[in-house]
Amino acid sequence: MRRMILACSVLLALSTGATAGQIYKWVDGQGNVHFGSQPPEGQDAAAVNPNISQPKVTAPAAPTLKTEAKDEEQEKLDQQARSQAAEREEEMKVYCERIRKDLAQMKASPRVRIDDGGELRRLTEEERQDRIAKSEASIKENCQ
Repeated sequence: MRRMILACSVLLALSTGATAGQIYKWVDGQGNVHFGSQPPEGQDAAAVNPNISQPKVTAPAAPTLKTEAKDEEQEKLDQQARSQAAEREEEMKVYCERIRKDLAQMKASPRVRIDDGGELRRLTEEERQDRIAKSEASIKENCQ
């Protein structure tokens, strides 16, 4: 039984090359490329080698000095962007604290005075309500 399986395996392995026929390639009058097992009559056909090999896989190249320099430059840019984002976040935190404090004062006191060109004046109720609405909108938009 083992001999029979071995013999069939050997014959099967050898038969694949024998059954593969020649492949032909030609271009028709409209410029279309065709492939077939028989060359067309009255046209030039080129024989094509049907052996297809797997592409060779190569290991990635070791990083070069230029790549390392680019990585260091990118790291510096990333660090700079992170520091700018942190500064912006701190500024927004201070802004939100200030505007919340001002809003609380405007809501608590109906008499709000502002410096108007070096002169103190009292806000009208309409101006006060307008500033309260703008402060609340700003907090909703900019502060979480």
